[in-house]
Amino acid sequence: MEETKNKIKSKENLKELIESWQTQGKKIVFSNGCFDILHLGHIDYLEKASACGDKLVIGLNSDDSVKVLKGESRPINNEEARARMLAALSFVDGVTVFGEETPQKLIEYLLPDVLVKGSDYNVENIVGAKSVIANGGKVQTIDLVNGYSTTNIIEKIKG
Repeated sequence: MEETKNKIKSKENLKELIESWQTQGKKIVFSNGCFDILHLGHIDYLEKASACGDKLVIGLNSDDSVKVLKGESRPINNEEARARMLAALSFVDGVTVFGEETPQKLIEYLLPDVLVKGSDYNVENIVGAKSVIANGGKVQTIDLVNGYSTTNIIEKIKG
């Protein structure tokens, strides 16, 4: 079995892997997020995302970008821990960390075949959608499991 940390790649190494898979006729699915405290909502979403193609790769927000997006008290888990947890999922084939506020540059660089986000986004507002579509790919949204979010979990813990 492949060690989970072997699925965590630099963006350059992940691009090489994606191009190799695409040469083999594999359809590459990309999604991104903070994935701070891995929960059922994340698992359900990523499992459904993986079914949209042959290989699922994740762009993971760096610790610094999570702070910008979620506030100074976040992330709860550092990027290494979050990347390892995602890599441990059997349906995740690659993980790379990005430091920008959005994954736009990463998506333009990797050029996946399918870009996936939760159905709380409209396709026209999904970062990277135009680049994927212009490259012949498609964008899909996936229904989320109600009641599961890292923010809700943190609030519940605080009591």
